[in-house]
Amino acid sequence: MRSSRRSAVDPFIVMDVMEAARRLEDAGRHIIHMEVGQPGTGAPKAAAKALTRAMDAGPLGYTVALGLPALRARIAQMYGEWYNVDLDPNRVVITPGSSGGFLLAFTALFDTGERVGIGAPGYPSYRQILRALDLQPVDLPTALENRYQPVPADFTGMDLAGLMVASPANPTGTMLDAPAMRALIEATQAQGASFISDEIYHGIEYEAKAVTALQITDEAYVINSFSKYFSMTGWRVGWMVVPEDHVRTLERIAQNMFICAPHASQIAAFAAMDAEDELQQNMDVYRANRALMLKGLPEAGFTKIAPPDGAFYVYADVSDLTQDSRAFAEEILQTAGVSVTPGLDFDPARGHTTLRFSYARSTQDIIEGLGRLKEFMQGR
Repeated sequence: MRSSRRSAVDPFIVMDVMEAARRLEDAGRHIIHMEVGQPGTGAPKAAAKALTRAMDAGPLGYTVALGLPALRARIAQMYGEWYNVDLDPNRVVITPGSSGGFLLAFTALFDTGERVGIGAPGYPSYRQILRALDLQPVDLPTALENRYQPVPADFTGMDLAGLMVASPANPTGTMLDAPAMRALIEATQAQGASFISDEIYHGIEYEAKAVTALQITDEAYVINSFSKYFSMTGWRVGWMVVPEDHVRTLERIAQNMFICAPHASQIAAFAAMDAEDELQQNMDVYRANRALMLKGLPEAGFTKIAPPDGAFYVYADVSDLTQDSRAFAEEILQTAGVSVTPGLDFDPARGHTTLRFSYARSTQDIIEGLGRLKEFMQGR
């Protein structure tokens, strides 16, 4: 049977790494997972309890396409609590995870063949979703001196229809401060392009609060999710904030593309937003793990790293150790039993000399993994 050219997207390499790790585990090996960006904790207990009560009360069916009004209002309230932003709940759109948000945003904003800038290194699925929608991703190679974040000079004169940024970023964990965010927004708008801010790691910050694009402009798309800070990866529920005059457009697309985000997940998400004590306990783990990584990775021999402002990743330049990060990651997995992600996922041009280390799992796993990495590097 024939297939479309649009379907010829690249694999998500981290998923292939996870599969290789799973096969070793099935064979009896104990693997330390530093490859996947998934919290080691589950959803807050209040989320599961709320869902149980709802299921006992009656069947769960479709919600309206924009999401449960109570959840949209609670998210809008959070923007006031976190950022002092007065947000109209009608601008909030509930999505099937941030991935659903990307699909909706790219479909609503761009026409076939248009060019969308994305920072490199960056989350690989931006690139692949754009390609699947017959759009042109334009990698913007970022520099270490800019902490791997794009700056206006990176896309001046490029004739972009849009710019996608992430702060805190995957894979680096670096953030844009308010002046940097403002500069990007103004440069994008000056070109008549759309601005999309991926804020999925907001809440997971260490020394300063992340800046939302909504503190600077209403003329942007903001995409977020319950997967990271709220520890609800498998529930597949996220949200968008869009300009007021785009809400109906998003509603029509969402009605046809998804009908709605999962009702059960929306109920759980609403309860999770008030589980602050439990969520801060998770943050205590990330803070401890980050400190261990920033000390232990250089001791093991991974010295070229950008200390993360947020998220739960460390991105390392390993050009002094290898020119083939995929083979290097496989060697680390097979020899040390530590699963890490080659940078090719995040930067096709330069990722052959980088690795991403995730520290989202338990502190004991991080201690064990760093010990294994140190022993591996000493034996090379």
